Amino acid sequence: MFLVCFASMVSCKSKAVISEATATKTMSADKVIDNHYDTKKDFKTAYIKADVAYKDDKQSLNVSADIRIKKNEQILLSVRFFGITMAKALITPKEVKYYEKSGNKYFEGDYTTLSKWLGTDLDFNKVQNMLIGQAFDDLNKGKYDSSIEDGLYKLYDKSNKSTEKSFFFEASQFLIKKQEISQKAKNRMLKVSYPNHKDYPEVILPTELVIEALQDNKATRIKIEYKSATFNEDLSFPYSVPDGYDRIFID
Repeated sequence: MFLVCFASMVSCKSKAVISEATATKTMSADKVIDNHYDTKKDFKTAYIKADVAYKDDKQSLNVSADIRIKKNEQILLSVRFFGITMAKALITPKEVKYYEKSGNKYFEGDYTTLSKWLGTDLDFNKVQNMLIGQAFDDLNKGKYDSSIEDGLYKLYDKSNKSTEKSFFFEASQFLIKKQEISQKAKNRMLKVSYPNHKDYPEVILPTELVIEALQDNKATRIKIEYKSATFNEDLSFPYSVPDGYDRIFID
């Protein structure tokens, strides 16, 4: 068993951080989109170990996290502090569940609450795309203006007057560097940045992501640094609310 696990880890060993290129030549939006989706992402499951730094106007926390992804089906997040599981979240296309030991509370519901918290409409695909370094939206379904900004290809969608969306890509493998969604009338903004990426046999994955959300002048910042990743293992997704926890309902 040990040798099997070891061989699996070696086979998933990453290459060095990917070198990126600066955008200098103008390119159509369709071409940028095609190049972005050519990035390899051939995996069935992913198991990521990460360090997480969380900060809002009330608290600042540093924890570790395990992220298990069964592509297009479910995501399990386990948050640990000094090795002790403090919270878990199970995300599927239909619902979001989580519990936290602080206060012995749990939640079950749809994406409405998560969307309100991060300041933009979310669903399972957007959460998955955010974690693996893909554009939130299916870019093939939108219409975008293409330009170059700060050495990055920028796609700007303003088809929805109440919501502005921008996606930024480097010019080598068209990896996403930043994506922003804002609703100025509601004073809501979500920005996710990807400083670097690594090349694995199965997928090109961010080394970290920085999530910045603004909602009603309240700012939240989450930095997730990926420490290791393995792919295509048989993963379990254990989730059960401990006895004695109280369900919470969030408007």
